[in-house]
Amino acid sequence: MRRYFGRKLLIYGLTFFVAVTVNWLIPRFMPGDPVASMVARANVTQPAAAEAMRVYYSNLFGFDQPLIAQYLNFWAALFRGDFGISIWLFPSPVSSVIMSAVPYTLALIIPSVLLSWVVGNWFGAYAARRKLLDNTVLPVGYVLTAMPYMWLAVLLAWALGVIAGLFPVAGGYSFSMRPNWSWAFLLDLLHHWTLPFLSLFLVALGGWAIGMRNMIIYELESDYSNYLAALGAPARLIRRYAFRNAVLPQITGLALQLGVIVAGALVTEIVFAYPGLGSLILNAIKNKDFFLLQGTFLFIVLGVLIANFIIDIVYVVVDPRTRAGMAGARA
Repeated sequence: MRRYFGRKLLIYGLTFFVAVTVNWLIPRFMPGDPVASMVARANVTQPAAAEAMRVYYSNLFGFDQPLIAQYLNFWAALFRGDFGISIWLFPSPVSSVIMSAVPYTLALIIPSVLLSWVVGNWFGAYAARRKLLDNTVLPVGYVLTAMPYMWLAVLLAWALGVIAGLFPVAGGYSFSMRPNWSWAFLLDLLHHWTLPFLSLFLVALGGWAIGMRNMIIYELESDYSNYLAALGAPARLIRRYAFRNAVLPQITGLALQLGVIVAGALVTEIVFAYPGLGSLILNAIKNKDFFLLQGTFLFIVLGVLIANFIIDIVYVVVDPRTRAGMAGARA
């Protein structure tokens, strides 16, 4: 098992290195000059003062150095936990800007991912054995899973927000309130959270339900199920084995779809103007904030890699064949 996880950690380490390098390069391929944008926002009319500001900011952010030096300085700062200073929200550190948005994104992604996976697998498993439920889950599941995240977000905002007036369509909380730990603020926070959550939950729910329904049917028609039935095993026992085998591909699918779900969450945040990482990325692009953009991408890459590693551990725990394979490899 140590060799298995050591190999996994090596793969994740290489993936992290490549992803961080690409994330560092992406902002520098963007058109425009971030320092020129900062000077323009300052509305300095004297050319000498504008030039002095340009030189100062270029030196402060390290843009006056060669690209290879900037790249090496980036890694050195990264190992110190320094993500740089935000150009858009100067002089706020990138780390503090990101940490102010992370709770909103996590509160949106974690419940939508886990609940859609659990509920989708539960519905899919029951739909495989009940014709009435199958005739409803399957068509609805295909419709939901075919919907783009942002399209469903716009539809929910229009139907439940604009037309019905049940939920707000923008922001993380009301503009008249300030963040605190009162019940009034927490309820307002939940009120603004509902529509972004539903748009992510419903799209993912359909895919998990269809996948589990198909896997259960396949497992119930497999040789071991027929053999157990011939031996007189109870149907409940056969279904239990079928579910345990069917859930393994769903765990793998969760790891494979995690990046897609995170990307969908970022787009959904932009649709609802939700104050998470998606909104930060949009503002960083608008203001050519290299450091905020690469810091946000870095956090997302780390989150996805850590979540995938956790899923790998869960897979080893729930699948005895994997543990047997590792034991055989040691032998």
